[in-house]
Amino acid sequence: MILKNIEELKNYLQTSRNIVVIGHRNPDGDAVGSTLALKHYLDKKGHTAQVLMPNEYPDFLHWIPGSETVYRFDRQNNQCVKALEKSEIIFLLDFNALHRVGSDMENTLKVYENDFALIDHHQQPDEFTYMYSDTSMSSTCEMVYNFIEMMGDVDLIDKNIATCLYTGIMTDTGSFRFRSTTSRTHHVVADLIDKGAENDRIHSNVYDANSYNRLLLLGQALSNLQMLTEYKTAFITLSQAEKKQFNYEKGDTEGVVNYALSLKGIVFAAIFIEDEEQGIVKISFRSKGSFSVNQFARNYFDGGGHDNAAGGKSELSLEETVVKFKSLLPKYVKQLETSYND
Repeated sequence: MILKNIEELKNYLQTSRNIVVIGHRNPDGDAVGSTLALKHYLDKKGHTAQVLMPNEYPDFLHWIPGSETVYRFDRQNNQCVKALEKSEIIFLLDFNALHRVGSDMENTLKVYENDFALIDHHQQPDEFTYMYSDTSMSSTCEMVYNFIEMMGDVDLIDKNIATCLYTGIMTDTGSFRFRSTTSRTHHVVADLIDKGAENDRIHSNVYDANSYNRLLLLGQALSNLQMLTEYKTAFITLSQAEKKQFNYEKGDTEGVVNYALSLKGIVFAAIFIEDEEQGIVKISFRSKGSFSVNQFARNYFDGGGHDNAAGGKSELSLEETVVKFKSLLPKYVKQLETSYND
């Protein structure tokens, strides 16, 4: 764990400030939940806080309290730039380096003259003036709860803050089933429920809002599923044409890689999604046990994340990316064999 200048930050926040809070590109439940929770908290403390996102996030997260106040850098650039110009400090949540916001927003942040405060649980963070980094944490939302506790303000957590935090913890722990879920996580979640988070409604809003096309796309993805039993590996592909056929919308492939990981005997799973707009293949990796997909993604696919959940990208074609992926597996046959025992 890295705690850098947190007491100084606490003192700095004793005076009302103009603050910007930023999540990573392609925001997920933890990014949206943590940034909005921190905004609600800072507003209650008398600050003026504005959440900025590099781009859009899925429809199934738009119900989160405060979502309507978020500015998107790709669509509301003028508003974002004005908010940055007025801000006295920027909080960076759920990402470890400025490049995670995308090149356009990164270039803007690189010339920012005031300080950054990082709250994040990803490995190998960049250096910032204020830092709370802990790779053992289940989610950035759990860390925001801890941060509020460090500030001595747990009593300020209301229903809106609790709802935001519960959403991020739930989504980043796979509904509390991942290894990063600890007894402390459950204690935090219990307090959030006591403070107004409606766990059944939150789960339903996130996971029971499937469109017809999304389910058809899932069916296509599962029909593309391949198993490489000799490497305890399974993977899924989705082409641009397949996405178009089922009217793909952002967020429609969220969690699909977990179906591959759920297969008996599988310890390493991946999904390869063709992204024509960015000219890349987007990749999500998952694993069970000791096999680090974070290191695998860093080594070969310009990515990273956590030991058991990471992302990456490839500038090769979809077919070439899969060939590259399969060619790497023989190097890891022993690690995959011993990674996890059912």
